Amino acid sequence: MNIAIIGLGLMGGSLALSLQKEDYVSSIVGYDHNEQHKKDAISLGLVDKIITFDALKEYDVIFLAIPVNGIISSLQKLTDVNENVTIIDLGSTKAKIVASVPKQIRKNFVAAHPMTGTENFGPHAAIENLYTEKVVVLCDLQESGELQCKISKKIFKSLKMKKYFMNSHEHDRHAAFISHMPHAISYSLANTVMKQEKRDNILALAAGGFRSMSRLAKSSPNMWEDIFKQNKENLLEAITLFEKELTSLKESIQNDDWEKVYNDMAHANKLHDVLD
Repeated sequence: MNIAIIGLGLMGGSLALSLQKEDYVSSIVGYDHNEQHKKDAISLGLVDKIITFDALKEYDVIFLAIPVNGIISSLQKLTDVNENVTIIDLGSTKAKIVASVPKQIRKNFVAAHPMTGTENFGPHAAIENLYTEKVVVLCDLQESGELQCKISKKIFKSLKMKKYFMNSHEHDRHAAFISHMPHAISYSLANTVMKQEKRDNILALAAGGFRSMSRLAKSSPNMWEDIFKQNKENLLEAITLFEKELTSLKESIQNDDWEKVYNDMAHANKLHDVLD
């Protein structure tokens, strides 16, 4: 199987590293609009070679590991691929991407979202086993071709990922709560402190809790602006519900209702009974 990866940053680069270990993979090539990323990907050994966008259309599998708006744009340029080609996107939103797929390549296309990543980006952020034991959500597979479904499942299975299946709209609402809202909160938390008059004194006290909560604020603004745009309505709903919870806690503290404060925190503790 010959594989082409569009986008050689954290997601695409890490995917390349993982696929290099699979015996069914004959070659891995890459494409990136960023010239430095191309050079870095070769020097780091992420791909066998860099090719042009048009050349990658001849490969068996094409991964779109780029920002979500870039995925939509790239799909419009892939309408002339062979019917046996499999196109898999790794975007963090799904509904608008799925809706944008040209009809002539809908069978070629598989909508996937690997629920993994770090706050770093670029080829140097690529790490082995980023995908191992992580969840991948496959959306609207009934619209994808039989061959493409088979190939995508084989690849994600070989990466030791846990597969979940749902429709794209359901995915986007879930992702708003579990991924997109936490990023919005992290950016806001970072900006709250950065805008304080004596921020350096405040940050001198930063320990594990603040560092953990603000870690996501290191994530690429280019990528996350696109995600926020594409999943705007679901994100706004999630933020509104979060604001309601935070306001409730604020009012309990203002009113010295420490029993309610305690009970709310105890209820929150139960989250990790589910996650763990």
